[in-house]
Amino acid sequence: MFYLSGTRHLFLGVLLAAVVLGGGCGGDQELLEKGLAAQKAKQPEQAVEFLSRFVQQSPRQPEAWRALALSRLALGRPEEALRDLDKGLEFNPRNLSLMAARGKVLGELERHREAIMAFTEVLALDPANAEAYKERAENFIQEGELDKAKADIDKAVALAPQDPWAYHKLGMVEFSLNHYEAAVEAFSSALRLAPDSPLFYFSRGQIYLRHLDRPDLALADFRKGCDLGHPLCCQELEGMKARGSKASGSGK
Repeated sequence: MFYLSGTRHLFLGVLLAAVVLGGGCGGDQELLEKGLAAQKAKQPEQAVEFLSRFVQQSPRQPEAWRALALSRLALGRPEEALRDLDKGLEFNPRNLSLMAARGKVLGELERHREAIMAFTEVLALDPANAEAYKERAENFIQEGELDKAKADIDKAVALAPQDPWAYHKLGMVEFSLNHYEAAVEAFSSALRLAPDSPLFYFSRGQIYLRHLDRPDLALADFRKGCDLGHPLCCQELEGMKARGSKASGSGK
């Protein structure tokens, strides 16, 4: 009888420890699920409501802190997002997803040097993280360190050769370096991987129009981007048509 009672107390003790250390159960889990679903559905206000309640009760879930921070960022509250991530890292030190999100928020706050340091810490733990190279490159661009940005983007492309956004960012770096032909080549690589991305047509069209004196190719890119719903492509297309009409009229 004593053996059974001791076993029962041991079981209850283990169960209690699991709840405390594991971050809750039952209603807590429902809050987490609702919060993550709202964040995925781009409903940041609801996500903040559910997730802020969840992390108060269960602070050891890095996924919840990250989703909460990104939801606050979507609401235009980056300082609060940064505090969430710092708090999450107190409970989950060296968690890569929280560290990377922190770097992203620092970039949004234009604290680019700190963002570079944050992504450098991510890469020290995960040197094959292509996203971290891309994000660090963006911050290097903002700091005017274009050679370092180029090195990071080259690394990202090597690690993720099927990522169209890596090539697009490479194109932006080449453009910043005044390497216009190389920028076009990078944007073209992005388009081969993602031919329905209107931003890529806009970026390449800008190079054709303003730096390579190829209005015919720019027109084709802006037309395609406009057909795909990019308003700036439509704006450029209308501007080119208007200029063409004026030139035609003046020539009569």
